[in-house]
Amino acid sequence: MKNINQAIKTISESIGEQKVSISDEDLNTYSFDRTPNLSAKPNAVVFPENVDDVSQILKICNDLNVAVTPRGGGTGVTGGAIAVEGGIIVSIEKMNRILEIDDVNMIATVEPGVITGVLQSEVLKYGLIYPPDPASLDTCSIAGNLAENAGGARAVKYGITKDYILGLEFVIPGGDIIRTGGKIVKNATGYNLVGIMTGSEGTLGIVTKIFVKLLPASLFTHDLLIPFETIEDAIDGVTAILKKRITPSTIEFMEKDAIALVAEYLNGEILFPQAGAHLLIQIDGNCKSSIEEDISKILNTLNVKESCYFIAKDEDEKNKLWETRRSVRKAIEAKNLVFFSEDCSVPRSKIAEFLNPLKAYLKSRNLKSITFGHAGDGNIHANIFRGEISDQDWEKIVPELKREIYKIALTLGGSITGEHGIGSLRKNYITLMMSDVEIDLQRRIKQAFDPKGILNPGKVFP
Repeated sequence: MKNINQAIKTISESIGEQKVSISDEDLNTYSFDRTPNLSAKPNAVVFPENVDDVSQILKICNDLNVAVTPRGGGTGVTGGAIAVEGGIIVSIEKMNRILEIDDVNMIATVEPGVITGVLQSEVLKYGLIYPPDPASLDTCSIAGNLAENAGGARAVKYGITKDYILGLEFVIPGGDIIRTGGKIVKNATGYNLVGIMTGSEGTLGIVTKIFVKLLPASLFTHDLLIPFETIEDAIDGVTAILKKRITPSTIEFMEKDAIALVAEYLNGEILFPQAGAHLLIQIDGNCKSSIEEDISKILNTLNVKESCYFIAKDEDEKNKLWETRRSVRKAIEAKNLVFFSEDCSVPRSKIAEFLNPLKAYLKSRNLKSITFGHAGDGNIHANIFRGEISDQDWEKIVPELKREIYKIALTLGGSITGEHGIGSLRKNYITLMMSDVEIDLQRRIKQAFDPKGILNPGKVFP
């Protein structure tokens, strides 16, 4: 404890004691993120307000070999923002300014603590959009999105976080400030440090400034909900739509168990509650007639009867459609169920081939699950519930369940995580997907950035 106490004292003297908290209230508040059933109290929480603060914090902690866990909005679900014993949390929430919206070059410069939804709202005033839209967009930070390389519903057309990061300012252990890229679209100078930092889960440096690419906002959007008898029919529908050269901005799916749970949570106030699967589709563009033509093509391609779909006519109806999709996690948490969540990614045509054996396996173990996700890019969110299994037995079988889920995904050419990252929950399974050579190469990258291993230790690697 000597080093950690010395670090807290020195940081307080260096950046101001008002930016350092050791109160029980703060230590408890920052002891968890949104990972179910996982928490650990830090020894202190530090709230830097600028890049110099971050530099001083990392220099002091590096000198004293004190662990540092960076934290954005705390919305991660793999334990990435949870501290280790004998360490501190560095929360970037006070570094939350939008520094510039350059509508000429269509680039925004932001501090790391800017909330994703706030950025989206502000750039829309300029007729622009920041497309990445994770489900937690109203509470997650841009830097957190960068750390996890977050996706979201619009990935099918617009891509994910990595496609919008043009430049960074970040600090590495030792306190050195690195600036790479910027308000430029092309940059072929040296290694792509922006790419290396994106998805690094807070293990390489702490980001202090981000340059993000913006796009012109579409003038019109139409939202369409189509029910299906089976998940196979829904996924076949996705393939048929894309083969018609129609690229929706979103194609979301929910299977029957998820639909039933949300229907209960929303007191039956959802459309087509008895369906075997839903597809929620958004078409956007600058010509209303072309959007309507695309929707007509979709309905004709899928042979959808007039009474078996719903097109939102106004913002209220759009919000109602999306409330169903975005209420899945809320519905799970409202029942106070013990569960774990996976977000495997498979080729989008293989979603049903993933879900069917997954459901069959879980049924053979007398376990229930809820699955939903991004049909347009093959990213599936599977939530498995403990049910009546005891705490002790649950802890024993979870590793086996995870391995079986990952095995199914990998057999189909998928990955063990599409957008939530490895964190601490999946680090023991990374060897299922990566060879020893690949892992060693990544460890050497970590070593180059963080020789003493103080940044977010215990994450990503076993």
